Amino acid sequence: MVAPAAAIASGIERRVNVMQGMTFVTDDPTVVLTTVLGSCIACCLHDPRARIGGMNHFLLSEPRHGRLRDEGEAERYGVYAMELLVNEMLKRGASRSRLRAHLYGGANLHAGMRAIGTDNGRFAQGFLVNDGIELSQANIGGSLPRRVDFRPAAGQVRCRMVEAALPIEETRIPQPGGTGDVELF
Repeated sequence: MVAPAAAIASGIERRVNVMQGMTFVTDDPTVVLTTVLGSCIACCLHDPRARIGGMNHFLLSEPRHGRLRDEGEAERYGVYAMELLVNEMLKRGASRSRLRAHLYGGANLHAGMRAIGTDNGRFAQGFLVNDGIELSQANIGGSLPRRVDFRPAAGQVRCRMVEAALPIEETRIPQPGGTGDVELF
């Protein structure tokens, strides 16, 4: 195994893409957690003394009327994802009193639709307040997606806005009048 400082200095890193419904916790200094968010929220937690961190990625704050169709569906919701992230951190040696949180995402990508991103952001902030976890940084809301890269062992986060894609213009190429024959080449 490469020593952590040497691994970072040499550029060796292991990128883990945290998709919707996932939670990932580690103390490995060579790991970078990454995700892309629209209306979803990613919470990055870090314990600076234990040098451990983790990220989750959830789609919606909580199920409508508190109902789930099945147990597998729970992973989509913040109420499950936030509990799972905190509990995994504590199992790995983090202390709740030292946890520092960063929140990202919560964009409202489509004007005129329900503000799911806003709901997700409010939920995540409320969860942290109720759990007594300090919110160190938040970049939530707006109308643009974000890309987040998080070094969990060091607690370093980079958040970049993803500019809206330009519309693609369709160009029709005039087709010569044909005989209906097919030419193979």
